[in-house]
Formats: sequence, structure tokens, C-alpha cells
Amino acid sequence: MSDLLDKTSPLIRLSQGHLNLVECCPPKFQQVYLDCLSPLPFPEQQESTQWGSRFHLLMQQRELALPIEPLLQADVELDRSLTALTQAAPDILVKDAHTWREAEHCRTLGVGDFLLTVIYDLLIAETSRARILDWKTYRQPQDKKKLASNWQTRLYLYVLAETTDYAPEQITMTYWFVKPAKPQSVTFTYSQLKHQKTQQDLASLLNNLEHWLEAYRQKQIAFTHSPNCQTKCPYYQYLGIVDRNLNISKNCDRSQEDLLTSIADIEEISI
Repeated sequence: MSDLLDKTSPLIRLSQGHLNLVECCPPKFQQVYLDCLSPLPFPEQQESTQWGSRFHLLMQQRELALPIEPLLQADVELDRSLTALTQAAPDILVKDAHTWREAEHCRTLGVGDFLLTVIYDLLIAETSRARILDWKTYRQPQDKKKLASNWQTRLYLYVLAETTDYAPEQITMTYWFVKPAKPQSVTFTYSQLKHQKTQQDLASLLNNLEHWLEAYRQKQIAFTHSPNCQTKCPYYQYLGIVDRNLNISKNCDRSQEDLLTSIADIEEISI
């Protein structure tokens, strides 16, 4: 049984991946997380995801002062990307003894029956400001407006403001796109107004999800499309077809930690 349907669990754990999909296409959310139907990845997607995982491991080991030479020697592109990023962003990669920082930093926030979970690739905390860094390992930066509305951006900023003493105006989030020859970055500032808007949108989304989950548990009522879904949803035309490339995944039998790891990998695929 999917963990999302397990009423014995005290809280339902959600990541930005869950929020993005349930907002974009509720039936697709049902298919992936409740019915446990997952498409087999294309070879090029799988290769990109694996490289992204290696890059994140590299940056984590570097932050922990663990040996990274074996990783660099085994992957020339990793070496090139790290060198380019170090040159492009020396201010964030050079450690300061007076600044707290942590790679793969996890934070949680309880909202009703849900436990919102975020994992920051790198969190740098200073006296008067906090910076969230996220490594993106696909080549082309997304449109900034799309990134701003993505639940990764919104949730990561929101959770940090809710779980620390930093005011929203003291928090920023920067995406670094490390695959181009010259790494590029996009930074988002935060504000009390944005925080309140995220809180309202989050409450509405979680309220809808709670009702859909309960209807699915009690009566097996399917999640429904949003209004005009066919005009904006990339999955709409495919949901009525069980493609031969679909397989029943093991997501429903895996732990929440494994599920969050798989979601984090998926998020590195540019769409």
C-alpha cells in the first residue's frame, strides 16, 4: 500500500516533487504515487540522472572534506564542472570559519496531517542572512518565471522561514546550472508578501489533496483533472492509455527515504 494512503502513519510526508505533480495533474499524481505505475526511463534520462547523482555526491563529499579525487579521476566531466563552478562562484565554495554550512541539509515542517520535507544541496547560514544553494545538472537553465512558480523554489524558501528565526527578506535561493561550459545561476529573493502567498496556496493545495486522498481511500474515487487541464497539462493526452512502457514500480513498498531520493533524482531532469 502506498504510504500516502496509510492512515496508521502519524503524518504524510510530502516533498516538492509531490506538490508539483498534484498541482500540475492530479490524475498523474494518483497514477505515480497511489497506483504505483511508473514509466520506464529513457536511457538518456537515466544517464543524466546518474550523472546528477554523482555530482551531488561530489559536492557533498567536498563539503565534508572527504576525498574527491577518485570521483574526479573516474569522470572527466565531473572534474570540468567542478573547476568551472569553483571559478564562477568562489564566494560560496570557499569555506569561512565564522559561517555555518551544511550539504544535503534536511528540514521538515508539519502542516495539518502532512510533513513537508526539503533537502537543501547546500545551506549557508550567517548572522543576518541565509542562502540556499541548489545544483542543477541539466544543460539549459529553465525560464526564471517557471522556476519562481516551481514548488521547489517556493517550498524551500517557505520552510526555512518557518523553521528558523530568519525573516523572509533575509533568505535567498540560488540555482546553479553546472552542465554548461560556463555555469549559470538564478537567484530568488524572498519577502513577507511572497511568504503569505505561498502559505495561502499551500493550504489550498493540501486541503484539496486531503479530500482527494480520503475519497480514494474510502470509495476508490479517482483524482480529477483541474479545469482546462487539457490545455496546460503535459500528461493529459496520455493518462487514458496504459502504455507498454509502463510497469508496476516498487514505490509503494519502499521507505519514505527511498521515495524522496527517487523524487530528488527526477527533479534533475529538465522539462
